[in-house]
Amino acid sequence: MQKPSNARGTRDFGPKEMVKRNFVFSIIKKHFERFGFQNIETPSIENLSTLMGKYGDEGDQLLFKILNSGDFLKDVSPNDIELGFKNFSQKIVEKGLRYDLTVPFARFVSMNRSELAFPFKRYQIQPVWRADRPQKGRYREFYQCDADIVGSDSLINEAELISLFQSIFSELNLNAQLLINSRKVLTGIVDALGMIDKFTSFAIALDKLDKVGWDVVQNELLEQGFELDKLNKLKGIIEFEGTNDQKVANLKSFLADSEIGLAGLKEIEDVLSFSVDQTNIIFDVKLARGLSYYTGLIFEGKAVDLAFGSIVGGGRYDNLTTSFGLPNMSGVGISFGIERIIDVMDTLKLLPSVDSSACQVLFTYFDLEGQLKCLSLANSLRSNGISCEVYPDMTKIKKSFEYADKKGIRFVAVIGSEEIKSGLISLKDMISGTQEELNLLELSQKLS
Repeated sequence: MQKPSNARGTRDFGPKEMVKRNFVFSIIKKHFERFGFQNIETPSIENLSTLMGKYGDEGDQLLFKILNSGDFLKDVSPNDIELGFKNFSQKIVEKGLRYDLTVPFARFVSMNRSELAFPFKRYQIQPVWRADRPQKGRYREFYQCDADIVGSDSLINEAELISLFQSIFSELNLNAQLLINSRKVLTGIVDALGMIDKFTSFAIALDKLDKVGWDVVQNELLEQGFELDKLNKLKGIIEFEGTNDQKVANLKSFLADSEIGLAGLKEIEDVLSFSVDQTNIIFDVKLARGLSYYTGLIFEGKAVDLAFGSIVGGGRYDNLTTSFGLPNMSGVGISFGIERIIDVMDTLKLLPSVDSSACQVLFTYFDLEGQLKCLSLANSLRSNGISCEVYPDMTKIKKSFEYADKKGIRFVAVIGSEEIKSGLISLKDMISGTQEELNLLELSQKLS
């Protein structure tokens, strides 16, 4: 007999895990809605024409593609096969599982532009799939929690996303920092170094700095043609420590001759000035992420008390919907890495210790008369918004207690002949072990 197993990179979530996950999801969703974001959902399956080419060559390789239904080889000739998989795959695959929520969102905006009120603020909490190598904190199926604002160039939107970040992690009680930088500032730096044509090489090297150190990054840049004396100046800027305002001031002289660099620095200043609380907001000139699509400010959130990589990412983009026939639609978004957030909170023991059952009380009985009475009492409690269930089998009372204990149901209401005569309910607290006699009103008040 075959031993059952999960597909690599996927997981099951039992009742206890779902209590933890729903706790985090509910807080994020609550704050999304408090900030005026509207919920949408898009299909798990997208046309490959929607997905391909949006994530670069590496991203395209990580797409889960779906074989055409029926005889998917009917249009493939021997010549197609000889030309290689890339050629004949176009004839057998037309759809794929979504890689992220951003590209489907761009398609949605483009298709529904006449019905949406712009600026459009949307949030989306759904699973995505990537054919990646599974490892700790990285899965092939995982949820994303995105909030985006499209149709506005105002930096108030960036400030709102920063405030959203702070509100969510404050309620989650997770100590997190949000690093911010600007694509324009990074462009200004290579402009000031006289190497504007080497922007991509510069950004790739800079993105490795925290992992490999300055010496490795410097050697990479020297090989790309950067001059040592200018790199020494760059090192001074990168290693400069101080407040956000001091970092901006220190960078201004370096970017004095770069119009785009100063423009990016001004955006950083403005967004910081809009932020009421800068305690956990850090201007980090080393931050270089998503530069193939971000055009303005960029964000990255990290847990302070546990080295776990990025748990939040985002930034400003100007060309998201262009490929779908809707140009000049600027937007800014933030994505919460829900799987990593849950893993971090679990490791730091920040998730609440709660029962795995949403049920507040289990009714149990000894005979048919008690069974009918339990059903009546349960319906009365449910009509008052109290969750409860009736044990389905007429068996030894010990089994129903074991059932409640295993499900995490705190209270068990026992209805026997004496309870039916007296009109009272015998209620046992499974945590303390105490037992008391209550009428229906008293039981309802206690559980409420």
